[in-house]
Amino acid sequence: MSDPMKELFTAALGVESPWKVRAVRFEPEAKTIHFDLACDATRLPCPACSAPDQPIHDRLRRDWQHLHFFQYRALLHADVPRVRCARCGEQDGPDVKQVAVPWARERSGFSLLFEAMIVTLAGMSKLPVRQIGALLGVSEGRLWRSLGALVEQAHAQADMSEVNAVGIDEKHIGRGRVVTVVHEAEGPCRVLHVSEGAKAANVAQFADALREHGGDPARIERCTLDMGKHFIAGVNSSMPQAEQCFDPFHIIKLANEAVDAVRRAEVAEHPELKRTRYLWLKDASDWSEREIGLHWLRSSRLKTARGWRLKESLRDILQGRHCPNVPVVTLLEGWIRWARRSRLEPFKRLGKTLRQHWDGVCNMLRHANSNARAESINADIQAAITRARGFRTFRNLRTVVYLLKAGLDLPNSPYARE
Repeated sequence: MSDPMKELFTAALGVESPWKVRAVRFEPEAKTIHFDLACDATRLPCPACSAPDQPIHDRLRRDWQHLHFFQYRALLHADVPRVRCARCGEQDGPDVKQVAVPWARERSGFSLLFEAMIVTLAGMSKLPVRQIGALLGVSEGRLWRSLGALVEQAHAQADMSEVNAVGIDEKHIGRGRVVTVVHEAEGPCRVLHVSEGAKAANVAQFADALREHGGDPARIERCTLDMGKHFIAGVNSSMPQAEQCFDPFHIIKLANEAVDAVRRAEVAEHPELKRTRYLWLKDASDWSEREIGLHWLRSSRLKTARGWRLKESLRDILQGRHCPNVPVVTLLEGWIRWARRSRLEPFKRLGKTLRQHWDGVCNMLRHANSNARAESINADIQAAITRARGFRTFRNLRTVVYLLKAGLDLPNSPYARE
């Protein structure tokens, strides 16, 4: 190959002195093009301590996959020098170290641009890793190792020093498995930590991770969560100064469960309640024509109708937390008294539950907090699980969650315009 062509490919690959393209081999039958790169230097700085002018000990053959050249797979090959450093040897450390190549990450079998393409396809395009592997001609396992290393490296550098409000929620991922997702409740909507299980220990794991990223659990002012005893115990232990704000969506969920419990107990005596479960759970704005035609049920003297009116009243009270002049705390106290006099056991239990968690409920009303961000994150996680048809390991799931929702500083697409 002529010198101008070698210089062209050297520039196109972004290779700088002392590296250069020595040869290009084209194999049309195998649909590959091979670039042989070389470093002719005899002495180089130590990659560990930067001591200059150290002798080269030996060279090891390494290979990397690069971006496709037209429709052909591009492979880079180089004999990478290893330097014997006198200064490191004097300090009783390993004196032979491999020089870093400028086109690839250490211990990676892909070039930096190829890894940037993987991140773009998995992140922006949200393609499952299996499909990316089929598209690029790479095994799924190799892609997961590369993507996992990139995400872990970026997440290790994430700055959480300004985090002062968080939300904690659990996400069921199938087959009895559950993960705990902690997100930032104010500012950017990003996932801060994902861990297996839904126990008090998961909150402690997040507190440890927060310290590792420059944050301080003592600076957390508010924590939005549901009424699960494990999360409450975890926040009391790891972030005792944080105001606990119980999620209004979880409260409405409990009210819906109470309505359904009343309906199930009454349906034997009133057959007209059969196949009306979702009629009592849906918002009025989502009613179908058939459900509008059954509106008379809500105005009846049925116990289920009474429970539905209790539930809708509770929903209206919680919505009032967004209005500055609405006495939502007083209204909620009145609602609890109504629930206790309703002679509906599920609602009497719900009123008792709200009274037991009164401080957290009042904090939510005062700050107008909710876990709406958590529900949005959970929806994105579920969409990723559906696209991938499940993940074999928790590590792969965590990699995708951090890639999509953690706001990490990851490599950009090699084709992005600057």
